Amino acid sequence: MTTDLRTDLRDRARTALERARRRTLALTDCLDDDGLTAQHSPLMSPLVWDLAHIGSQEDIWLLRAAGRGPGLRPDLDDMYDAFQHPRADRPALPLLTPAQARRYLGEVRDRALAVLAGSDPHGDDPLLADAFVFGMVAQHEQQHDETMLATHQLRRGTPVLHAPAPPGGHPLPDEVLVPGGPFTMGTSTDPWALDNERPAHTVEVPAFHLDTTPVTNAAYQEFIAAGGYDEPRWWHPDGWAHVRRTGIHAPLFRRRDGDAWLRRRFGRTEPVPPDEPVVHVCWYEADAYARWAGRRLPTEAEWEKAARHDPATGTSRTYPWGEAEPTARHANLGQRHLAPAPAGAYPAGAAPSGARQLIGDVWEWTSSDFTAYPGFGAFPYREYSEVFFGPGYKVLRGGSFGADQVAVRGTFRNWDYPIRRQIFAGFRTARDA
Repeated sequence: MTTDLRTDLRDRARTALERARRRTLALTDCLDDDGLTAQHSPLMSPLVWDLAHIGSQEDIWLLRAAGRGPGLRPDLDDMYDAFQHPRADRPALPLLTPAQARRYLGEVRDRALAVLAGSDPHGDDPLLADAFVFGMVAQHEQQHDETMLATHQLRRGTPVLHAPAPPGGHPLPDEVLVPGGPFTMGTSTDPWALDNERPAHTVEVPAFHLDTTPVTNAAYQEFIAAGGYDEPRWWHPDGWAHVRRTGIHAPLFRRRDGDAWLRRRFGRTEPVPPDEPVVHVCWYEADAYARWAGRRLPTEAEWEKAARHDPATGTSRTYPWGEAEPTARHANLGQRHLAPAPAGAYPAGAAPSGARQLIGDVWEWTSSDFTAYPGFGAFPYREYSEVFFGPGYKVLRGGSFGADQVAVRGTFRNWDYPIRRQIFAGFRTARDA
């Protein structure tokens, strides 16, 4: 990589850090102190915890690891360590007040930008090369911003978030054919790709059909109307046990009102739009729908091939549309809207396969467990990915309307428990060719 490109990455890191911080403050400045310190759901932290945790991670990775300094508040490390304290227990901690958290966040950032300005993106230090650690921290903050957005969705009370409606969709064929053959999965060259996306490796994928767009509310409501939540034959055994134990009968935040379906969305109650991708479903619900429809969830490799592989060149793209950074023409990202766009939106974001909305709108459940790629190496710490590998977590791909472009690309891998519903997750289905 040339010197100019490396310098550009340092500028890109500053831009990404600043964009993340604007969003963090927008998600917290809209609430008073009571709203920030309350735990709106036992599934989530108080927002003030996320606020200070973002500062603590920046303190650890940018001031100490990258800057080789003593840091600002190492005494806060344990309290804001996500592994030390389950979310449900965090309100009982002696957390920083909102004013203290904001001050800490600002002081760390001022020092972190000085470290960035003096860093050498050309050297051999793997943390600093290509401004990796700064990109990692920007991704971390945006991931917490999406988590805080999910907390806002769980919060009861007056609406405080506002955004315009997403663009409309267009009718499309139900499915696309993805030809069989090898493709390059993962990456060894993206400077900010995280350890679980590496290394690039060749995967043979047989031909398959994939839904052109994510499954819509209207399609999912047919599953509900057909008694899908009452029929054990559609469900994974653990999923059926979960349905029986919890009594779930529809996606989260949704209720029936006579013959209509209503949803609660960031404090507002509204009719469920039939043409939007279904959201707030867990893996078990996605898997059950796919079985009921006579289909299946795509594997992680199938999803990535549909999103990245260009059969004309035999190469794998960074994004479905190519190498250009996402814009408002390509995808619904970055909290620009507060809901998925209707199916068939964003023609500029289409993949070579013809599939749409693979990036943004809703995270998409796949059938795959979260595991390491061949040749995986943990970096810069095991707790980012390695400790989560195994059958307990399912992979999601593609990002959501609440995910930022810095943390969404064709190789990016998300993972969660198969029961998780508060996240902005939907799915599309597949079948063998």
